[in-house]
Amino acid sequence: MVCDLKRLDKIKERFTILGQKIEAAESRAEAAEAENKKLQQTLLERDQENGSLQHKLSLAEGEVEKYEDQIKELKSASVEGETHKTTGENLARKVQLLEEELDKAEKDLKETTEK
Repeated sequence: MVCDLKRLDKIKERFTILGQKIEAAESRAEAAEAENKKLQQTLLERDQENGSLQHKLSLAEGEVEKYEDQIKELKSASVEGETHKTTGENLARKVQLLEEELDKAEKDLKETTEK
């Protein structure tokens, strides 16, 4: 009988230990589930943020292309402007030379007619 009581006490002790282990495992499982849920929410938020950033990046790339096209147009206009400036300067020098020649020719004509 004493032996049966000892066995019974050991069985009770084992059940108590198993119950504690089960409670600890359930507690760990609940904590892991809560952490998993938290991480899933964080992942969802990051996915949404990533989508938003991808959209912003796409818009920014579109603007970059637009500005690059404007830069090309402005460079082309600048080159054309420089060409016109050079042509204008050359024509101004020709006009000056022609005016000087005209002045000389008028002076020569005046001297010739006065003689």
